[in-house]
Amino acid sequence: MIHVFNLIRWKNLLMIALMQYLVKYALLLPFQESHGVLITLSDFNFFLLVLATVCIAAGGYIINDIYDVETDKINKPDQLIINKHITEKSASTLFIVLNIIGVGLGFYLSNGIGKPEFFAIFFITSALLYMYASYLKQIAVVGNVVVSIMVCLSILLVGIFELIPAMTVHNKAIQTTFLYIIRDYAIFALLINILRELVKDIEDFDGDYKAGIQTLPILIGRERSTKIAFILSLIPIVSIVYYVITYLFKQQLVVAYFLVLVVAPLIYVSIKLFSAESKAQYKHISFILKLVMLTGMLSLLLYKFIILN
Repeated sequence: MIHVFNLIRWKNLLMIALMQYLVKYALLLPFQESHGVLITLSDFNFFLLVLATVCIAAGGYIINDIYDVETDKINKPDQLIINKHITEKSASTLFIVLNIIGVGLGFYLSNGIGKPEFFAIFFITSALLYMYASYLKQIAVVGNVVVSIMVCLSILLVGIFELIPAMTVHNKAIQTTFLYIIRDYAIFALLINILRELVKDIEDFDGDYKAGIQTLPILIGRERSTKIAFILSLIPIVSIVYYVITYLFKQQLVVAYFLVLVVAPLIYVSIKLFSAESKAQYKHISFILKLVMLTGMLSLLLYKFIILN
């Protein structure tokens, strides 16, 4: 069973679920009474939304591992699961089951809130994750952007399902304000993930080269890719500092939180990227970026102090 959990990247799935729960219960729910924010889904239906997202993401991890067997033998032989602990046939079956559950729940929820067109989000996401694993990841940059958009979408999904169906002429301003906050966090997730995907590509250079996968580091080299990663790392730093100065400068606790737990680690990443050379160094940078994603999303817990004060 532990190998199944490792195959579906249970830690990453927990992160996705945590991000979605934070958006609803730390950002939206506290402002129902005080600011008149209207949300659509019951607690149970929201759980189904999270479950649908997690199932489709888990399926994406599985199909990615199925197509990555040969490269993983070189890049991370100790973490190889397919054909070592779980057969490819069993993994493929689990991939299909998870996608049926995820897309099926998406169909049920979309119709339940009177927005059947929202079903397309789940279907397209499922199809894109398959296309990413089987084809898109072999195209430099395109694969990185696609997988980052998927992470970004998991955050936006909460706003789409909670706020948009409950939007009326009278509450449009407040609903839109909170949609914009969710959008900003989704953009943050997009920027961090694009950077992390590039760092992982540099880390996996040897295996990707032998497998003939045309990632950006393969096409232009490790050194140039690292320079690009360094430049990309400056974008979220500048963006977050601008955001904090523009919108949050009166909240000293919030400013301190962002500077210490989000901006400082990103500056550390930039410094490390400037001198990174070994696989272990890139792996460490990737881990720090995952932590930054977590601390960035946990800042949603501070919004009751930001908006109510």
